Amino acid sequence: MKSVSSSMNTTPSRHDNLSDFTTDRRVLLLCALAVPVGAIAAVVAKMLLWLIAVFTNAAFFFRFSAEPVNLSAHPLSWWCALVPAVGGLLIGLMARYGSEKIRGHGIPEALEAILLGRSLIDPKVAILKPVSSAVSIGTGGPFGAEGPIIMTGGAFGSLFAQLFHLTSAERKTLLVGGAAAGMAAVFATPIAAVLLAVELLLFEWKPRSFIPVATAAIIASVMRVPLLGAGPIFPVTAHALLGPQLLGGALLVGVCVGFVSGLLTTLVYACEDGFAKLPFHWMWWPAVGGLLVGLGGMLDPRVLGVGYETIYGLMRGEILGAALVGLILAKGFVWVVALGSGTSGGVLAPLLMLGGGVGALLGQGMGTGDPTLWTIVGMAAMMGGTMRSPLTGMVFLLELTHDLNALPALLVGTVSALCVTVLLLKRSILTEKLARRGQHVTREYSVDVFALIRVGEVMDRTPPVVEAETTVAELADQLAQPGTAAARRQATLIQRDGALAGIVTRGDLLRVQRAPDADSISVLLAGTADPVTVGVDHTLHEAMNIMLQRDVGRLPVVAGDGSRRIVGYLGRAEILAARIRGQDEESRRERGPLLTTKSSSARI
Repeated sequence: MKSVSSSMNTTPSRHDNLSDFTTDRRVLLLCALAVPVGAIAAVVAKMLLWLIAVFTNAAFFFRFSAEPVNLSAHPLSWWCALVPAVGGLLIGLMARYGSEKIRGHGIPEALEAILLGRSLIDPKVAILKPVSSAVSIGTGGPFGAEGPIIMTGGAFGSLFAQLFHLTSAERKTLLVGGAAAGMAAVFATPIAAVLLAVELLLFEWKPRSFIPVATAAIIASVMRVPLLGAGPIFPVTAHALLGPQLLGGALLVGVCVGFVSGLLTTLVYACEDGFAKLPFHWMWWPAVGGLLVGLGGMLDPRVLGVGYETIYGLMRGEILGAALVGLILAKGFVWVVALGSGTSGGVLAPLLMLGGGVGALLGQGMGTGDPTLWTIVGMAAMMGGTMRSPLTGMVFLLELTHDLNALPALLVGTVSALCVTVLLLKRSILTEKLARRGQHVTREYSVDVFALIRVGEVMDRTPPVVEAETTVAELADQLAQPGTAAARRQATLIQRDGALAGIVTRGDLLRVQRAPDADSISVLLAGTADPVTVGVDHTLHEAMNIMLQRDVGRLPVVAGDGSRRIVGYLGRAEILAARIRGQDEESRRERGPLLTTKSSSARI
């Protein structure tokens, strides 16, 4: 029998068929479909922001207007404390009698649809989610529009995809494309939107999904200019190049923000547990949470609504000392309570305000560097650490401010915050909600070991083989002898004239034993003639697909020269051995060759 390596070298054409990616021409179709998805998401983003402004004006000032309102700049009457409670009541009614999926901040629901719902979203969610979010934020809810637009954009992407004959994976691509396009339209951050898709929503890294998602985000960002205006939303004066001292300060801010992020996540779900103990239906919880939000708003109106102007004020260094501490505590309290009550709204804008506030407070304490720098580092760190999406947090603040020189500090802050939250908490604020529903999400992506390893690397090279003329009785005698190749396998390969002719399993032998002349029946008649095979140069991923499609648990391995010469056997044990080898690389600790060589030389 030839060696495996020589067999593999006989088929260079087979190697030419293996590529870096599995993407095919259908990516062009998905890109074409992503164009209208991006356009729809941009329009939906415009409508959502319009609705928020209309509800805010109607709820607090009794007028019909779509002019954006900064609640912190207007004196509010005492009865305004009841407005968030009324909004919470409306949301509870919509959730109970419309769709319960509108509760929460939207991203966990999008994850759930992607992972468990085959990327199919109910049309009711596409309508009720933006309306409920507009009611929540418009009546003073301390949320942002990004979570709802991600869910709503994803819902419209899913609905659009359902009009065509697409796979579940392709629907997921358009769902995520709609979500990324919505974020790009709201914040003028197309690159961060694509990174959010990669780090949080896609659960893969494939050109098949990345290219259409990027297409949708680009279309939405282009349409944003006539609909909402050009970016950046929070322009700042560019910083000078940062030195080691400032990067050290960014590290301190990132670590501190990481601990605050962990505290906020813990408090959100502690509040959710507290609401679950209330002796009445969850429909009423948002109203109770809204009442507490209203009381907090009477103490500090800056905590109500999205608060973009307050966020920009933090960046400009306009909030200092006790006012800054009060803003952090008040915003954190009302946001934790409101989100724990199950109302509708996003997490990103509150995270920006809280992270920016912590960064600004630490910057004042350090007394060095531009206060704006520490504010934006705190924002990026809070977003990257809480959502476990550091690249998104870093690039998001870069696109919001257009301050390229701050990029190293943003990287240091987000990575250090991520390190803290990963070690501090098992799950993020997004995946914890799914875990409470009995679902597990892993956020670690790696190359599939089965796509890297060839069959020839792990196959059994001494498979049990018998001639086609062998009788069932003769094979049974071989199986009865311990230590033989046939005895250790559930199946035996059959050859004729040196080529594979069939395969016979122990189940086949038991079945033919009922026949009167069972002992004289040949193994070829008892087994399966011309079985499905795999070549030594196939990947284990391809071999496993063959097993699943043909419903078999083992495959004969043949040479790739067309002779069907038996060179090996692939069963479940060999596949598991490949997986164990991958696990061994993760867990086994040993000295490298250089140290080992030095130690050996020293002993000599």
